[in-house]
Amino acid sequence: MTDSLAHIRVLDLSRVLAGPWATQALGDLGAEIIKIERPGCGDDTRAWGPPFLGGEPADGMDKPAGAGRADAAYFLCANRNKKSVTVDFTTSAGQDIVRRLAGSADVLVENFKVGGLGAYGLDYESLRKVNPRLVYCSITGFGQTGPYAARPGYDFLVQAMGGLMSVTGRKAGEPGAGPQKAGVALTDILTGLYATIGILAALTDRDRTGVGQSIDVALLDVQVASLANQAANYLVGGTAPERLGNAHPNIVPYQDFPTRDGNMIIAVGNDAQFKRLCGELQLPELGLDPRYARNEDRVANRESLIAALAAATRRETTMHWVLRLEQAHVPCGPINAIDAVFADPQVRARGMQFALPHPAAGSVPLVANPLRLSASPVSYRLPPPALGADTREVLTNLLGMGSAEIDVLAAAGTI
Repeated sequence: MTDSLAHIRVLDLSRVLAGPWATQALGDLGAEIIKIERPGCGDDTRAWGPPFLGGEPADGMDKPAGAGRADAAYFLCANRNKKSVTVDFTTSAGQDIVRRLAGSADVLVENFKVGGLGAYGLDYESLRKVNPRLVYCSITGFGQTGPYAARPGYDFLVQAMGGLMSVTGRKAGEPGAGPQKAGVALTDILTGLYATIGILAALTDRDRTGVGQSIDVALLDVQVASLANQAANYLVGGTAPERLGNAHPNIVPYQDFPTRDGNMIIAVGNDAQFKRLCGELQLPELGLDPRYARNEDRVANRESLIAALAAATRRETTMHWVLRLEQAHVPCGPINAIDAVFADPQVRARGMQFALPHPAAGSVPLVANPLRLSASPVSYRLPPPALGADTREVLTNLLGMGSAEIDVLAAAGTI
């Protein structure tokens, strides 16, 4: 078996989450990822803890990331299968190193502010002259054009501006009602995935044309696109969707329900499942009631139906209902905390947790890539790197630098 992207080299000038998530995906598929980081500091997320790998930072919280301290779990989640090269590209010597590395790269990913790399001659127009085959992916909060282009963008901010928070949270009038962000930086994650799709498309196009291109990916664009059915509900119906808590705007019953010892999820996707649900809850009359016969009827009569179902689910425990409803082929499940997720037999069977050897900590626990390719599966070759761990190797092997030249760059603080 071979890695799908073993022939691809990626120069990663991104940090935090969206860009690193994209380059990690490419790395899992076999690409060589060279991560460019600031000397002495590195990716901001190296310090975004606790927790830190192996416990607390080796030399205390007062030290900058990478200065003899452990890396935060946040950094570890998005930076496996990468080599870390520290370069200060605010210097002319550092710019020359990055430019030379870009000359042999297939892809460059960056998430600086619009025009931020132009001051150093590392923008697309400059680097395409060095390497016309380069695929150059820029990730920003608001894109390369438009009135907000110069603004910095963050996941939380874009979840708000892009509409996600307007449909997330308890229904108006309920205790605790109000806009709520997702518990994971989903806009960043989705942006990383869209960037990956764009990069793969550009590489395929390059196979045909022989020429690379620039890719403009914006968090706000991605968030708007990811509104999916909620956006379509507005565009078709003309009414902005509101928060419904855990309920679904288009499907009923499709939400959380109370049980004798907690809560569970029931996710009915069609009328036949609804009738089976009613039978298992010993409410067969609801399955025959014309107010609830079809999904559109259930949406219109949501409140009375949910109240009747909830009164029934309260009578037994979560596991009682899960076992019973699963046997009846009614989609349902518990609401797992993350520790329960990694203990779940299905998650374990799918190998979603694994570990890689780590030079400082012995091993590092990681979450697996969800892709399952039969002929070219993902591979885990390198643990998240220590800051600058691969600088000398990369400069020697890719740029042909000798030890004396590298020593001079290190003494000057360029690397």
